[in-house]
Amino acid sequence: MTNNRSNNRLKRQFFRDGPDYRFGDQASFDEIKATFGFKTITLGAWVNKDEQHIAANLLYDALADLTQLLSLPPFAIGLRGTLNLAFGSGGQAGVQAHYDSNRRTLAMAKNAGGGALAHEWWHAFDHYIARHMFSEVGAHDFASALWLVQPPLLSHPLNQQLDDLFRILFLDSSTQEPSDYFKRAALLDKARGSQYYARPQELTARAFEWVIASQPQIRNAFLVDDVLGSELQHQGGFPDAAIAAATVDSTINYFQMLGAALYRQAQ
Repeated sequence: MTNNRSNNRLKRQFFRDGPDYRFGDQASFDEIKATFGFKTITLGAWVNKDEQHIAANLLYDALADLTQLLSLPPFAIGLRGTLNLAFGSGGQAGVQAHYDSNRRTLAMAKNAGGGALAHEWWHAFDHYIARHMFSEVGAHDFASALWLVQPPLLSHPLNQQLDDLFRILFLDSSTQEPSDYFKRAALLDKARGSQYYARPQELTARAFEWVIASQPQIRNAFLVDDVLGSELQHQGGFPDAAIAAATVDSTINYFQMLGAALYRQAQ
């Protein structure tokens, strides 16, 4: 019974309102790898042909939507060919999706990964960008976490823009105290009895998926779901009205700047 309900989730119609990139054509995982610049793509042994076809179309459209929303060239999703994608393979039990910093792999559960893609891609990006933003970086460090313990390298405008985003999310307007967003997350952790919501990489990942979900021009429930109007939003787990506009502007401006630089390099 559980497996049947699970299978139905992959095969259901995920809500999407966005451009038609494929014009009815069937996407393939080889095409996804080539278009979005992944290093490797691994499919689980239990993902049958029908499920592969469904998943490939969903993933292609979701990743294409992400590039549109961020003004990035498609190949940027693979983080210069360093990011691996696993579908129905390499995940964690009971987890929708997971980013493994050891293997640099974004792993999506076959039947539960839909809606978590934006969140986990941010984790991959946060991990990748750390070495471009800080001078002392460990193998598993995230830029958002390093920001709290060492000053970023601000010689590049992109680093300055990302520094501004982290400042909005982590500090109050005086920049002397933790932000209300952080404080609410800490309260959620206290009620939960463990540290999760207030971890910097989770604070920034939730902010990122909230920004993606808030963009009116494209809606994709396979890319991001259960954010706007969710119980977690009512509990304060996402940016509130006080920092909403600044969070959106800073995030979108950063990726527009990055996209423009990457497009220039590709010419």
